Amino acid sequence: MFFFGFSLLLILASIVIFIARDLNYGIDFQGGILVEVRVDRAGKLGEMRQRLTNLGLGEVSLQEFGAPTDILIRIQKQAGGEKAQQAAIDKVKRELGPGVKYRRTEFVGPKVSEELFQDGVTAVFLAIIGILLYIWFRFEWQFGIGAIVALCHDVITTVGIFALTGIEFNLSTVAAILTIAGYSINDTVVVYDRVRENLRKYKSLSLFELLNNSVNETLSRTVMTSVTTLLALLSLYILGGEVIRGFSFAMIWGVLIGTYSSICLAVPLLLYFDIDRGTSRASDKSNNVKEGIS
Repeated sequence: MFFFGFSLLLILASIVIFIARDLNYGIDFQGGILVEVRVDRAGKLGEMRQRLTNLGLGEVSLQEFGAPTDILIRIQKQAGGEKAQQAAIDKVKRELGPGVKYRRTEFVGPKVSEELFQDGVTAVFLAIIGILLYIWFRFEWQFGIGAIVALCHDVITTVGIFALTGIEFNLSTVAAILTIAGYSINDTVVVYDRVRENLRKYKSLSLFELLNNSVNETLSRTVMTSVTTLLALLSLYILGGEVIRGFSFAMIWGVLIGTYSSICLAVPLLLYFDIDRGTSRASDKSNNVKEGIS
């Protein structure tokens, strides 16, 4: 009950923070300017980022795009319509000087950004539905409900932590949420598989003890997998730079919350469902044998 209360508190807090503060949407969802350039040598990303950040154009992000000399510049949508966007592009060109070759310049309008946001939400929703159908098919409907409750818990709290920290929420974050969904359900399936195996093995053992034993038997595997994944993600977060910091942060949180929900939420929920342990079928078979003998 403690974990159920704690998880409910996390979900409610995430919803309240999201409503109160909303997310710090990136250019993908807000609209803005995309400029793809090629520089004369690699290693100029940091210098260019510092120069463009000081222009007063709002949010400006740079990342390598393919080769180390190809850089993608994203600038938030400027107030004032098309003329303001063109003025911002001209300002960037003057700041970068003549040693830069411009390969592409695009403006992401509000309609495109709205479509990207809707596609991102749809992708997450369809992933959750697909996972529900998979768990339902592989196990039983009770397992499917437990897995989806844990999965929705992970997604909602991830959105909540982004609203709390103010870290940019963009398409790479949506990709991270989808990855978190896959990682979380993988942990859940491992424990559920052991639960199903033990349900067939131990007919007389109480459901509480059976679930507890199943978690303990898979705990070392779950913890070791999570720790090794976290080591790689921490390195990515510390050394990967600003471009993938939001993605790596979401993944770190997702691994932690996904491991927690698989162990402390998805499995205990099975206690509140009427799981078929095969005892009724075994009893019917025994009665039929006895009637045949008599």
